[in-house]
Amino acid sequence: MVRVAVLVSGGGTNLQAILDSVGTVITSAQIALVISSSEKAYALTRAENYGVASMVIKKEDELNTALSQHGIDLIVLAGYMKILSEEFTAKWSRRIINVHPSLIPSFCGKGMYGLRVHEAALSYGVKVSGATVHFVNEIPDGGEIIFQKAVDVIPGDTPETLQRRIMEQAEWILLPKAIEQVAKEIENAKLS
Repeated sequence: MVRVAVLVSGGGTNLQAILDSVGTVITSAQIALVISSSEKAYALTRAENYGVASMVIKKEDELNTALSQHGIDLIVLAGYMKILSEEFTAKWSRRIINVHPSLIPSFCGKGMYGLRVHEAALSYGVKVSGATVHFVNEIPDGGEIIFQKAVDVIPGDTPETLQRRIMEQAEWILLPKAIEQVAKEIENAKLS
C-alpha cells in the first residue's frame, strides 16, 4: 500500500474529498499523514476526525525529515500555499502531485492561487475554466499534466461561485483519481 502525505495550508476541502474517496476511488493508497504550513488550518481538524496523523511544519528541511520518518511514497499538495524548492522537487520527482484551479497553461504560475485564479479567468472573459492535476517540478504549475476537467463559466459568476463549482465538478473528482493512478504506478515500480 502506497503511503500518502497530504500537504495543506487552509480549510482542507480538497483533503476532505481525498479522505471521503479512500476505499472507493482510492484503493491502492492510504493517507498516512497530513502536514499543514499553518497551525490554524481547519484541515488539521479534518485529519484528526479521520484518525490521520497530522503535524504543522513550516521549514522544508523539517518536511523532509517527517516524510522520511512516516515512510511516505507520494506527496499530494491540496491547497498548500508554499513553493517547494528545486532541490526538494527533484528529490521527489514524479512523487508530488498538485491540483490547480484552472486549465493549465491558463491562469497558472507564481502568484496564481485561490480566488486570484478565478478573478483572472473572469476578468479575461473565459467561457470555460476547470481544474488540472499535475506532477510538481521546480516550475510553479509547470509539471506534467495528469488529468484536466473543464467547467463552464456561467453568466453572473463571481470568483467565489466559480471556485465552488470548479471544486465540486473537477477538483474533488480529479484529485482522488490522480492519487489512485499515481499510487498504482508507484506500486508497479516497486514490483519491477
